[in-house]
Amino acid sequence: MLHSSTVSKSSPSLYSTGAGRTSSRKSLFICNAREKVNEVQVVTDSSWKNLVIGSETPVLVEFWAPWCGPCRMIAPIIDELAKEYAGKIACYKINTDDCPNIATQYGIRSIPTVLFFKNGEKKESVIGAVPKSTLSATLDKYVDT
Repeated sequence: MLHSSTVSKSSPSLYSTGAGRTSSRKSLFICNAREKVNEVQVVTDSSWKNLVIGSETPVLVEFWAPWCGPCRMIAPIIDELAKEYAGKIACYKINTDDCPNIATQYGIRSIPTVLFFKNGEKKESVIGAVPKSTLSATLDKYVDT
């Protein structure tokens, strides 16, 4: 929600209109947005160990590629889950074209594949563009309630 307030002539010259003049009335907009919700972030070879393996919360990782149709289908579901489970899990995606080593390390042979980690250990995988309920049910096993 945006709120505006006014600044008078007596305000510091920080609100000048240029050329040394101050404005008699200038609107300021202050954003009072709620705390940012969790979103799906990109993980790479260099950040994998820190973000996924070192996470204190359960982690969902989607293995995907930009050319993959089913990956595009599941992406909005992953985004929804990241928001719904904000503060309870960390959500990441990894592009298998950019980071093939991690995909190979975890035996990813088809995408999309979603892996679930807890305490740095791979717990479960879900392969394919599955319904949201399937991913939610799997997440619920690893989220502390």
